Amino acid sequence: MNRVDRLFGILTLLQSKKYVTAEKIAEAFSISVRTVYRDVKALGEQGVPVGFEPHKGYFVVQGYFLPPVSFTSEEANALLLMEAMVFGFTDKSIHTHYASALSKVKAVLRTTQKEKLDFLNNHIKLQLPPCLNNDYEYLAIIQQAISEKTILEIGYKNKNEEVSKRQLEPIGLIFYAYSWHLIGWCHHRQDYRDFKVSRILTIRNTGLPFCKTEHMAVSEYMKHLPVPY
Repeated sequence: MNRVDRLFGILTLLQSKKYVTAEKIAEAFSISVRTVYRDVKALGEQGVPVGFEPHKGYFVVQGYFLPPVSFTSEEANALLLMEAMVFGFTDKSIHTHYASALSKVKAVLRTTQKEKLDFLNNHIKLQLPPCLNNDYEYLAIIQQAISEKTILEIGYKNKNEEVSKRQLEPIGLIFYAYSWHLIGWCHHRQDYRDFKVSRILTIRNTGLPFCKTEHMAVSEYMKHLPVPY
């Protein structure tokens, strides 16, 4: 991350909370506390009214930015609830992007709304079965390939522990049987195949366009799933 992006990120973080300590900023951007001091000073030099309160941390004077969009408390609460679902049912790549998006939402909330949201956040918990352990970072790459219609290259281990390399044209992601599944046209098999995302070993978006011009709708593929859940 370059310095300009980092300064913008720090500003967004400051706007998303009432107070943020130097240590929290340092942790969020993997920088030293001394660098935080320099960055906060740079924001001040650019006209951003950053204040500091002992034992609490830095803050941006309320009203500095006119919110480009407003959220009701109910809308903000719904997004917060979805955060628990996102962190429970998706992978690390989606966690990162959702947390960044939610910070931008919090940045335009009023101070009282932020306080209520922080309070509510401590009172929402999600207990999931051990099988929902999405310890990988593939979903964001898969989403990009689906939307851009580009070929994915994956290393895959099937249920028999056999490893193979496949090139496929992804048509969709389906969550069923407590797991994410990548559905795509496999160049090797010349047919649609279901790849359990947790069994993917490596993944690369080749950037190459689909070879097949027409594909089955993923909603149509769902009619042939082996289980109804």
